[in-house]
Amino acid sequence: MAANYDQIQQIQKDVEREAAFVSIITDEIGKVIVGQRYMVERLLIAMLADGHVLIEGVPGLAKTLTVSSLARCVRAEFKRIQFTPDLLPADLVGTMIYNPGDQSFKARMGPIFANIILADEINRAPAKVQSALLEAMQERQVTLGDTTFRLPEPFLVLATQNPIEQEGTYPLPEAQVDRFMLKLLVTYPRREEERVILDRMTEGEPPQVAPVIKPEAILKARKVVRSIYVDEKIKEYVLSLIHATRQPDSAGLDWAPLIQYGASPRATIYLVAAAKGHAFLHGRGYVTPEDIKAIGPDVLRHRIIVSYEAEAEETTSDDLVRKLFDAVEVP
Repeated sequence: MAANYDQIQQIQKDVEREAAFVSIITDEIGKVIVGQRYMVERLLIAMLADGHVLIEGVPGLAKTLTVSSLARCVRAEFKRIQFTPDLLPADLVGTMIYNPGDQSFKARMGPIFANIILADEINRAPAKVQSALLEAMQERQVTLGDTTFRLPEPFLVLATQNPIEQEGTYPLPEAQVDRFMLKLLVTYPRREEERVILDRMTEGEPPQVAPVIKPEAILKARKVVRSIYVDEKIKEYVLSLIHATRQPDSAGLDWAPLIQYGASPRATIYLVAAAKGHAFLHGRGYVTPEDIKAIGPDVLRHRIIVSYEAEAEETTSDDLVRKLFDAVEVP
């Protein structure tokens, strides 16, 4: 839907008004987290765009600390769930408890009933647990017995997985991986950042973050994010990118044998939604091609399934995403 100049100007004013808390949150998290601006920004985008995040990185990169700090800043209810091979669905979503006094069943809510869920080492839990989590992620609800319970708003699943340890892990189903709006690859801090971490964590009391906004502010900001203007040319650019993952020839790419499956239609939706969140964070009421290119790798890297031939050539989905953005013409 095209918008006129006055509408875009109004959206711009709404964004500038509602985005005031962004710098407050990043500054507050910066008291505890050194560097990792990429991870903090992407978590905020997911929260604003109402999407879940899969975080991959070796142990010790402050993934858990960043998520818990974000939850404290937003004054949201936070639950950390350690996924293990013996975890049961009831340990996640809860169960029905029989009361012999009045011969009735009462729901006992599991830890999934919180605003921000940290699913630590998500790939250690078996398929039954993943299925229970899938309903919560997609439908924002949990079914116990014959009753369906809505999850609180905002509701955000931030899952971590360790890329270097495979013993005792289960591959995540592709259907579940596709439910994550973003997949982040977290890397080591720079030398100067690590020196700051060393000083902060070994001298005196470790710093703590304080609540700076309420969850209602996030819900209010989401309405503004959804209203951010996306030009028709930007939409066509997104469609060209997504379709090139399924039919590389359409973009002049000759790596069809390297892709087993391209991105799903959900990728199209999430790419635009995340780009709106990226524009909001940067104080704009409209999406630019730079927003698409900035957030694109995080939306697409887990949705392009490479073939055995690509693995033999040590070609990753990130390699293909980079070539994709180089090949598809920017409007």
